[in-house]
Amino acid sequence: MELLEKVLDDRNLFKAYKQVYKNKGASGVDGVTVDELGYYMYQHKEEIKEQIRKRKYKPSPVRRVYIPKDNGDKRGLGIPTVVDRVIQQAIVQVLSPIYEEQFSETSYGFRPNRSCEQAIIKLLEYFNDGYTWIVDIDLQKFFDTVCHDKLISIIMKTIHDGELVSLIRKYLVSGVMENGIVRPIKVGTPQGGNLSPLLSNIMLNELDKELEKRGLRFTRYADDCIIVVKSEKAANRVMESITKFIEKKLGLKVNVEKSKVARPPQIKYLGFGFYYTKTGIIKPKPHLKSIQKFKRKLKQLTKRSLSISLDKRVIKLNQVIRGWINYFRIADMKTYMQSITSHLNRRIRCIIWKQWKVPKKRIERLRKLGCNEEQAKAIAYSRKKYWNSSLYISIFITNKILKQIGLIFPIEHYQKVHTVI
Repeated sequence: MELLEKVLDDRNLFKAYKQVYKNKGASGVDGVTVDELGYYMYQHKEEIKEQIRKRKYKPSPVRRVYIPKDNGDKRGLGIPTVVDRVIQQAIVQVLSPIYEEQFSETSYGFRPNRSCEQAIIKLLEYFNDGYTWIVDIDLQKFFDTVCHDKLISIIMKTIHDGELVSLIRKYLVSGVMENGIVRPIKVGTPQGGNLSPLLSNIMLNELDKELEKRGLRFTRYADDCIIVVKSEKAANRVMESITKFIEKKLGLKVNVEKSKVARPPQIKYLGFGFYYTKTGIIKPKPHLKSIQKFKRKLKQLTKRSLSISLDKRVIKLNQVIRGWINYFRIADMKTYMQSITSHLNRRIRCIIWKQWKVPKKRIERLRKLGCNEEQAKAIAYSRKKYWNSSLYISIFITNKILKQIGLIFPIEHYQKVHTVI
């Protein structure tokens, strides 16, 4: 069976539909939602398949949206229509097993049963084997600069089905709609589509193969690639030669300002930082910027001005706490978590104190928590601001009370999931 027919097989398409439905996400330029997708595919599936077979299918332009980056810049995402997401996912399901046999063992991004955590563990293995000079190469707007002709020529080395390759090219050049205006895409694979991660790995696998051919140790997650060597001289040499390879052979751009030769404590990789223990072993920790981002998110969710019930606020906080700590579970961060827990609990007490509003209600609640009448009145009628009042009420709104309302303490969740490596 030709690869295109495997893509269009009803079982493969149904599996793709289930994945797209599971991922949810916004609608594309046609406005069709994920919830409407099933009925739409039921009505038009055969028509779409026939158009693809006859090379008459024309993917819709992606809808351009922007999300903020940590540095204040914005990252452009391209949101395909839900139908195009199904077709792209169907392509990925057929091509991924083929390319998995080619991809490097130290490539971890957008691959089954691989994760950021594995990339960090591998990097630590290199560091503690003495490879502590780092070549940190930053690819400038990788997803926006991929050369279509170069990418297609790489794909055709493996995929000899011209019909399928033609369909992939159509997705590359389908265009972008921004502010109601459609403009063509001459380079790049817009982030946001189901096909984009696989295409990026196919392109950067050429870099992986070059590094392996040279006997270099590296880890790569999508376009974040770290190469490690044993001396500064070797690092500078590798930086120069690999930069030339990336720009001349792959047609990509290296961001000279952000690329650098560094030591482990000087880099940020996948949100992690690194430090030397007293015995000289290198271990992971959350990078300071990652900690600051986490704190900002908690601060945003614990603003007293936020119009949301305490129960819903706690649910949102718990989601953020679990997700962030689970991601950094291999990192050493006990001291950070103790400090963040203490600060978070105090902010929650401020919220509760504000919700009690008037002195009469505050006195009533404090009395129920074991405070005597005189002390309750003194606290309730105090002119102290919320932050100062939270110190006094902590005697009565204890950590046990905060747990009873369902709040997860960062330090306790960290101690529960932390994995020592």
